[in-house]
Amino acid sequence: MERLYLDAPPVKNPRRVLQVIAIIVLNLLVIALLPSDSAVDALSKLGSTGSEVRQIQTKLINWGYLDGKVDGIYGEKTRAAVIAFQKKNGLTADGIAGPATLEAMGIFSSSGSSAQSGGQSDYNLLARLISAEARGESYTGQVAVGAVVLNRVAHPSFPDTIAGVIYQSGAFSCLYDGQFDQPVAESAYRAARDAMNGWDPSGGAIYYYNPRTATNQWIRSRPVIAQIGKHVFCS
Repeated sequence: MERLYLDAPPVKNPRRVLQVIAIIVLNLLVIALLPSDSAVDALSKLGSTGSEVRQIQTKLINWGYLDGKVDGIYGEKTRAAVIAFQKKNGLTADGIAGPATLEAMGIFSSSGSSAQSGGQSDYNLLARLISAEARGESYTGQVAVGAVVLNRVAHPSFPDTIAGVIYQSGAFSCLYDGQFDQPVAESAYRAARDAMNGWDPSGGAIYYYNPRTATNQWIRSRPVIAQIGKHVFCS
């Protein structure tokens, strides 16, 4: 009976085989690290539609870059408004709402195409708000303003994200008077960090106002918790 040999034939050049395997593995790693088409498509750009485009349009309209309505369609007018925003904020003016542009707007994409770290984006956004709202106040007063934002995040009557609280319609006047677009003071970054780490000089306040300039009688009726510098903090 003929005998069958199941063993593989001996490899003549095992070193060459190992080299080929190494090249194949390296190529697979390179392919895995390349950005996929879906990651590129996740960027909001001309022709895009959806909720992220609506967020972009809402902010651009609120800041005066876009004149029109929120329709969720990334058309030429939206692209031109994005370019204007990018130029004013020192970003690459390509009309594409990529990660840096989304982060500057305070938009956190569900696809992950915005900031690499939501925590870092929240920190930068909170610092910008503190700088705009409490420029010239004491350091404690700056931390207190940041704490109010965080207290609102935790409160059931307000949005549950820092971006949602800051961009809530009519919540902070600095978004409409140009202060929000000014350079961020160095102290505001430290104040944002202290507020995020739990320091709350406001005593749990969810509102604050300047009694010298406030014209809203409702805000003046709120129970006062503390006064720090020019701001009165209330619940």
